[in-house]
Amino acid sequence: MSKLLLLLHSSPPLPPPPFHFTTAPILHHRATTLLRASILSKKPPNLSSSLALFRKATLSSSFLSPSSSFRCRTFSVRAFDSDDSKTEQEEEKKESFHVKKSDEDYPSGEFDFQEIGAWNRFLVKLKMLIAFPWERVRKGSVLTMKLRGQISDQLKSRFSSGLSLPQICENFIKAAYDPRISGIYLHIDGLNCGWAKVEEIRRHIFNFKKSGKFVVAYLPACREKEYYLASACDDLYLPPAAYFSFYGFTVQAAFLAGVFENVGIQPDVQRIGKYKSAGDQLTRKSMSKENCEMLTAILDNIYGNWLDKVSSTKGKKIEDMKNFINEGVYKVERLKEEGLITNMHYDDEVISMLKEKVGVQKDKVLPMVDYSKYSRVRNWTLGLTGGRDLIAIIRASGSISRVKSPLSLSGSGIIGEQLIEKIRQARESKKYKAAIIRIDSPGGDALASDLMWREIRLLAESKPVIASMSDVAASGGYYMAMAADTIVAENLTLTGSIGVVTGKFSLGKLYEKIGFNKEIISRGKYAELLAADQRPLRPDEAELFAKSAQNAYEQFRDKAAFSRSMPGMTNVLPGG
Repeated sequence: MSKLLLLLHSSPPLPPPPFHFTTAPILHHRATTLLRASILSKKPPNLSSSLALFRKATLSSSFLSPSSSFRCRTFSVRAFDSDDSKTEQEEEKKESFHVKKSDEDYPSGEFDFQEIGAWNRFLVKLKMLIAFPWERVRKGSVLTMKLRGQISDQLKSRFSSGLSLPQICENFIKAAYDPRISGIYLHIDGLNCGWAKVEEIRRHIFNFKKSGKFVVAYLPACREKEYYLASACDDLYLPPAAYFSFYGFTVQAAFLAGVFENVGIQPDVQRIGKYKSAGDQLTRKSMSKENCEMLTAILDNIYGNWLDKVSSTKGKKIEDMKNFINEGVYKVERLKEEGLITNMHYDDEVISMLKEKVGVQKDKVLPMVDYSKYSRVRNWTLGLTGGRDLIAIIRASGSISRVKSPLSLSGSGIIGEQLIEKIRQARESKKYKAAIIRIDSPGGDALASDLMWREIRLLAESKPVIASMSDVAASGGYYMAMAADTIVAENLTLTGSIGVVTGKFSLGKLYEKIGFNKEIISRGKYAELLAADQRPLRPDEAELFAKSAQNAYEQFRDKAAFSRSMPGMTNVLPGG
């Protein structure tokens, strides 16, 4: 019976490989700027800054531009091992903890596009001449990307299928500087990922547009999430018969208590934390007040963000967008009438317009390069390489388990012992001067989360570490993040959920129904606590069960308060 730090109402991300090291500049720009400043000043990122960043739960991220490539030739690791340095840092934390910071105190993360000089343009052209055949791209090409279905937070190999968020974002930055790329043509269709990933891609669209190149979107199927992403593009086209609906936003919670009751299963669940709703679906038949409050807050955040961003992009009033959704619009023509799309056209018609835009004759084929091929174009080919010193990016996606199960698939979630090994490699290696822990996880095993927390803390003692949150960094996912010097998140990242859920099933009534019998001979007062699934817990067993869960919760709570320098909060954290 393992204790779980889990947020069950959030859909877990697609389980890609649990970690990856990379040196490509595929980082949250604000996180990277903080790391670079920390290394150059020979101090870890300021903790008061990290608290403000996390409390705001906002992040404006981008790739590093060539002008801001990571360069640090004289950095000394010894600066982080100095006792005097640590003492000064602790004093700074005490003095600055309650000082309110303004937005100007933190990097904005805005993408700063800079024109390539004549000499660099010559070098880029020279590199393109000697590039690998699969990196060759015709001049005037349009980069096409089909954004559909799941989007993984992991890097993909050339033989892997599916979309990768790092590669999507990197393609935007490469295309901005690639003289062979005239613009981008996006096919957006049925996205099945969280809002934080959509927000990050949307920001990269805006950043790409600073290069002066165009971005055109085509949406054969369009609901709120797809339109939110496409609204950042210069032009937006739907076919006349597109699957389209703007009906509004929902969150859902399912409950199994009634089902268990009918089949003879009695769940024994200990839930610690006011808003820790993961166990509710097993023990309740309806939504609790606290769960309703939490889900309502999440829904209001998504809905408010959508209205604010879309209305601002399209030059509409928020109230007008509210009224538009409340009409239950389902006809594509209404989008055209309201100026929310450019026009209604089929894919071939859009391609014809793109030909005209890039100066290709109508009877000629529009030169295009797809997402898969362009992902193989190296940054080196475009002169986008950084310095010799490297930042390690450790990616952790999926549910957390301590060891790999014999039945688990390769790359299924976060395997604690494997991720710990990667963290140790980053700590022991002298070539990595800082690290980013990229987290996309709803939680999982409590012990695994704690062991990874410890390793990240050790890493943070030797070099700057930033935790970067994707769609979800909840419960065990947040447990990992709080070990870092600084935590950054998207506006719509689901995070927090400080609490514990642990439980077992009593199957006695089910056994009676199917004629199954189970008997146990034991020694020790509590020997049957985990083994006896044919009966409910005895009162003394239930008490021990509850104490064990409370102990796990207190460890989680106290570590959260300690990690974020909030010792006075240990008795008031609500577990939300």
